Formats: sequence, C-alpha cells, structure tokens
Amino acid sequence: MRVIWLLLIAAFVAILNETTMAIAIPELNVTLGIPPEQGQWLTSAFMLTMAVVIPTTGFLLQRFTTRQVFLAAISAFALGTLVCLVAPGFLTLLVGRIIQAAGTGVMIPLLMTTMMNVVPARSRGRMMGRVGMVMSLAPAIGPTLSGVVLDTLGWRWLFGIILPIALVAMGLGAKWMTNLGETTHAPIDVASIILSALGFGGIVYGLSQFGGHGADGSSGPGALPWIIIAAGVVFLALFVWRQLVLQKKDDALLDMRVFLSRNYVLSVIIMAVVALSMFGTFSLLPQYLQNVVGLDATQSGLVLLPGSILMGVLGPVMGRIYDARGPRTLLIPGTIMIAAAMFFYAQATVVTPVWMLVGIQMIMSLGLAGSFTPLFSASLGSLERRLYSHGSAALNTLQQVAGAAGTALLISIYSTYLHAGELEGLSTPEAGAPGAQAAFLVAAFIALVPVVLAFFIRKPEEDDAAPHVGH
Repeated sequence: MRVIWLLLIAAFVAILNETTMAIAIPELNVTLGIPPEQGQWLTSAFMLTMAVVIPTTGFLLQRFTTRQVFLAAISAFALGTLVCLVAPGFLTLLVGRIIQAAGTGVMIPLLMTTMMNVVPARSRGRMMGRVGMVMSLAPAIGPTLSGVVLDTLGWRWLFGIILPIALVAMGLGAKWMTNLGETTHAPIDVASIILSALGFGGIVYGLSQFGGHGADGSSGPGALPWIIIAAGVVFLALFVWRQLVLQKKDDALLDMRVFLSRNYVLSVIIMAVVALSMFGTFSLLPQYLQNVVGLDATQSGLVLLPGSILMGVLGPVMGRIYDARGPRTLLIPGTIMIAAAMFFYAQATVVTPVWMLVGIQMIMSLGLAGSFTPLFSASLGSLERRLYSHGSAALNTLQQVAGAAGTALLISIYSTYLHAGELEGLSTPEAGAPGAQAAFLVAAFIALVPVVLAFFIRKPEEDDAAPHVGH
C-alpha cells in the first residue's frame, strides 16, 4: 500500500503544479514583458503535451515496469520544475513547462492502473475515493497558494516550493516502488505516436485558441481554430483505424477493445461531460468573480476553496458508499447537483451575495465528489485486467480533450457577450454578467446528459484474484 500512497503524493504535486500556474500567467506576462497571447502558451503547451503523452501511457505501462515508468515520470517532472525555477526568460520557462507536462501526463494513468491491479475489487471504491480527494484538494489549494506566493515571494517560488516535494517523491520511489504485473515486448509504433500527437494535439490546440481569444476585446479567433480542429479529427480517425489494425496482433498503442464494454463507454461519456462542465466552470468562475463581482484574485480563490475542500474530504466517504451500494446511489444525485449548480450560476447577477456563490460552488463540489469515485471505479472495473492501462489512458485523454472543450466553450460565450457589451458602452461588470449567465446556462443543459446516463451505470462484477507482483 506504500506504492499507492507514493503515487497519490506524486499525483497531488503534479496537479498542484498545474493549478498554481493558471493564476500566475498575468503576472508572468508583466514580469517577462510578453503579450498575453504569448503568455497563454505556458498553459497551451502544457495541455498539448499532456494530450500527446497520455494516449501513449497504455503502451508504456505494458512495455515497461511500474518502477521504470514512475521514476521516468517523476524525474521528468522534477527536471522540468528545476528548468522553470532557474529560467532566465520565456523560452526556457516554456521548455520547462513542456518537460513538466511529459511527466504529469503519465502520473494519473499510472496511479489509476496500479490501483486497479493492486487493490481488490471489494475495496476499490474506497481507494478511488482517495484519488478523488487528491484530484480535488490540489485544485483547491493551488489558486490560493499561488495568490499568496505571487504577492509575497514572486513567481519563481511557485516552482521552488514544488521542486523539493518532487525530489522527495523521486527518492522514495527509488527506495519503495515495486514492479507490478508483467511487461510485454511489443515494438512501439512510431506512426501511431505521430497520428496521436496530430489528432489529440490538434483538437486540444484548436479548442484552446477559442478559449484564449475575445477577452482582450478582439473580435474572435476566426476560422483558423476550426481548420486545426478539423485536421485533428482527420488525424484522430486515422489513429483509430491504425489501432484497430495493430490490436489484432496486440501491438496497438491504445487498444480500442476497451470501447467494447458498454459500462465503460457510458462511464467515459459521463466523465467527459462532467470534465467539460468542471474545467469550463473553473476557468470561467475566476473571470466572473473578478470582472463582474469585483473580487481580487485571492478572494476569488477563497470562494472556490470551501467547496473543493468539501469535495476532497468526502472522497473516501463516497468510496465506502460505492463499495457498499454501487454507483447509482452516488451518481444519480451527484449529476443532478452538478446540473443544478450550473442553473443556479446562470441566475447569478452583479449583486448576487458572495456567500450564495460559495454555497452554489459547494453544491457543485458535492456533486463532483459523488460522480468521480463511481465513474473511475465502474469504468475501469468493467475491463479485463490486461486492458486496465489502455482504459486508463483513454479515459484520461478524453477528460483532457473535454476539459479543453469546456474551457473554450464557456470562455468564448462569455468573451463574445463581454466584447459586444463594451462596444455598446457598457462597463465590464454590466457586459460580463449576461455573458457569464449565458455560458453557465449552456453548460447546465449539457450537464443534463450525465443525469440521464447515470441511470444506466452498473457496478461491474469483478474478479478479486490477487494481482501478479514482479520483482
């Protein structure tokens, strides 16, 4: 069980790093003397690298030992953090972010695959609840920590605080990490990696262009993002076709047989829509709170903090309920709460009390806590053991794409209203309020899809056979 806790710590640090950077971009633009569209690449390049790396993890976790993959991932993350810490300028900082993302992209699939292999089926919900705790506490602490560090110590300390923790995790991994499961010797297919990078990377990059435009008063991103997304879809189709060919001899980079499980497919669809709603909301809320409500960055982080802490604390509790009662007991009310929170946000105005916004966010966080654990457990638990790594890779990749789509969609709607209102002579709060309402209303209707699908998710009948542990 030390291996699980080690992976949880590593995943926590990786997610914390990702969430602290978002709030630091404006200050980095000023400090480094770069325009906003260039600073946006510190986020876009990270997302792009994740979108390229995650689909390969299914292959990597079968081809190499757990120990090798973990040490490579945490070493890459630590190296990237060091490069960012000492970066003299933008380009070096960007390179450091890309190296960080290469390690981060492996970490979550590795954690989930290892957990599925090590933890007996009867206890999986409880352990997946701990994954949910990590995935919610890190984003809760990240923005607040970032605000305090930026105000008192400067941006380099965002990496200076994280680097020692990463180095400790690397040292503990070298001492404690054991090899789990058996490795294969299938050759890696270079064409699949290229198609995956162009497909997933193209879609995520195209979507990120929508999310990065409009807020500065520009008229919009134009046709280029659509062209990039269309090209990404074509390359993705070619990637899928190649995997279907290669999996006949078990050489696929990402085995498509995971999608033969109806329970897995439904769980992944719900997870993708929930990720779309969550990432979109977490991207739009700070802008709404600062531009419309008039809070500063630290206050905005504090509005999100209670709900995220609640979500983290409830993770293990939700896991126990899943183990005892199955997924629907949590998933049906959880998805209803997420949709309800979106509809509540769509009614918020300039004069909505802050305590009410905190309450709405707590409702949404409670819904997310009730959704993540059963979705993680039911999706991967529906697969054969040999497909766990591929199922985890596909799930995390689609989460990444859906998160980019949610961010792009909600920010684009908000920015369109904001720009149109400012052209009419309205103040930023007056122009931004209807934009935020419209964006949240669209997200609310999208969030109704998981409410319907939640009724069809079942708890898998899983084999409790002991996993094979190598040496």
